[in-house]
Amino acid sequence: MNAEPADQIRLLDVQDLDVRLQQLSHKRKSLPEHAEIESLNRDLAQLRDLLVAAQTEESDCTREQTKAEQDVDQVRQRAARDQKRLDSGAVSSPKDLENLQREITSLAKRQGDLEDVVLEVMERRESAQERVAELTERVGSVQGRIDDATARRDAALEQIDGETASVTKEREVVAASVPAALLSLYDKLREQQGGIGAAKLYARTCQGCRQELAITELNEIRAAAPGTVVRCENCRRILVRTAESGL
Repeated sequence: MNAEPADQIRLLDVQDLDVRLQQLSHKRKSLPEHAEIESLNRDLAQLRDLLVAAQTEESDCTREQTKAEQDVDQVRQRAARDQKRLDSGAVSSPKDLENLQREITSLAKRQGDLEDVVLEVMERRESAQERVAELTERVGSVQGRIDDATARRDAALEQIDGETASVTKEREVVAASVPAALLSLYDKLREQQGGIGAAKLYARTCQGCRQELAITELNEIRAAAPGTVVRCENCRRILVRTAESGL
């Protein structure tokens, strides 16, 4: 393949722009904010699970406390009725009086036991409420950090995407000035060779594979016409000759 030396030089400009686009793509994918947001989202999910569990416990305690208080009220009302009967003198039978007094005593003990249950449930509910408040604050804090990291990530992505668009446009302009056959060979080699399809021959060394060329290969390149597109024997990339090639 033949191409004007100036066209081959411009191919190096295309290569430089392609390398820059690769760098920008890598930078876009490897922004530290990506890992930061992922880690924070894991923390947030765990905290939300804990918060739901705490809220459920608080809700259960609330229902349990309501039920216990209702039980106390029922026992209190029954004891009040029995005491009223006892005080009214309506019960005259000694046996009935004894049974009534025994029941009042039993109800008093039952009321005391139930009130202890109410206190125990209230303590658990208060503890659950404190846990809910703590976890709610922690969830808000982590969400704030996620929002901050997301804003930083979006700003960085906007800058990278802007630069990518600019470099892509410049690449289109420069590539349009390179002969189609040469550009097609370059694109094919670039895909095969990890993004580098053309390299400068500098001080007798291929800048694509960083290998110094053998004497026989250098002699062949020296003998080649300026318009001949030469390839590196080691990596098969297009070798572009310049005044710094050492030929």
